[in-house]
Amino acid sequence: MSFISILLALLIEQARPLAQINPVHNMVRNWVRWVMRNFDAGKPQHGWLAWGLSVLLPVTLVCLIHWLLVWTLGWVAAVVWNVAVLYATLGFRQFSHHFTAIRDALHAGDEDQARQLLAQWMRMDASALPGSEIVRHVIEHSILSAHRHVFGVFAWYTLLAALGLGPAGAVLYRVSEYVYTYANRPARPTSQPVSASVVENASSAWAAIDWLPARVTALSFAFVGSFEEAVDSWRKQAARFPNDNDGVVLAATAGAVNVKLGPKEWDTTGQTPQPVHLRAVVGLVWRTVVMWMVFLALLSLARLIG
Repeated sequence: MSFISILLALLIEQARPLAQINPVHNMVRNWVRWVMRNFDAGKPQHGWLAWGLSVLLPVTLVCLIHWLLVWTLGWVAAVVWNVAVLYATLGFRQFSHHFTAIRDALHAGDEDQARQLLAQWMRMDASALPGSEIVRHVIEHSILSAHRHVFGVFAWYTLLAALGLGPAGAVLYRVSEYVYTYANRPARPTSQPVSASVVENASSAWAAIDWLPARVTALSFAFVGSFEEAVDSWRKQAARFPNDNDGVVLAATAGAVNVKLGPKEWDTTGQTPQPVHLRAVVGLVWRTVVMWMVFLALLSLARLIG
């Protein structure tokens, strides 16, 4: 079921991607805002209560619907539900168009346009960035987006689906990531305040939830890229910053495609980022997707034979 569901969801998402503003994401955003407004009272226990309601209630609801469909309508209906949930949680095309537009601008030699597009995408001041820094930011943001929108969803979906919980893993991963992002967003005068306890709890919960997927993604990049360099870069990064999940992913990417990523204190080895590395990153991501699909196909075949 996992292989069929992911394959169909990826095909549908490639043919008709969800817009960045869509009813599903709006519903999640409104739910999280409502929970924070009504349950975030500032104390540590309230922070965990707000996080639990924001994340675990949707996860439980999705799991219950999955089993209700299995018991009443059969596994075909459950597959349709899995595909629908994966379609809403996967987001390959939600960031790829930004990457493509900046890559095309760089290949055309228009660095000013590339800086403008990067600033719009990452909401940062890119006016003074040299060409190599533009490429570095694009690679880092694209890789982390691919991890959070694709490979992290794959990992948690596959894990919990194997335990009979249907698409609950995909929802757990994506909603917890959204709550972490929401709690750590820059404060604005018009935005709803978030207490320090919610920020701390959401950050620690996200670090725990993303720990395994980050390392699975890093290992996947090592398998489809330059294995020894990726593992060596990953090992050095983990030794210096043991709790940095994003750093693990970026360090493995740097080794896999032989490019310097991250701030100077990371001291990753490789070449200075150039536009040619953008093509290498695209190849790395797609090879990893193919590897995941082959793995899931073999796993499904083993279950059928067994």
